[in-house]
Amino acid sequence: MSEGFGGMGGLMKQAQEMQAKLAKIQEELAKKTVEATSGGGMVRVTVNGQFTLASIKVDPSVIDPEEVEMLEDLVRAAVNEGLRRAREMASEEMSKLTGGFKIPGLMP
Repeated sequence: MSEGFGGMGGLMKQAQEMQAKLAKIQEELAKKTVEATSGGGMVRVTVNGQFTLASIKVDPSVIDPEEVEMLEDLVRAAVNEGLRRAREMASEEMSKLTGGFKIPGLMP
């Protein structure tokens, strides 16, 4: 009967260790960034591993009051690509912790 509780204690310890590793990975991801561009580099964004937009750089040559929609499209495209790359980077880091297993709710 006590074996069952010992096994449970070991399981709890493993869960706590995994939680600590997960917190460390999330902390590291906040420091890692990816960059994406659109419009041949006219719009450049940087996104961190926690999916926060860190910066946007727009080449002055694409700032034209007559072409606002084009600039909006370029910004949207660059941000979406940056977020995709950040998710990919975060997924790679998390797979190191999970051994490649997809754990629902762990990553968006």
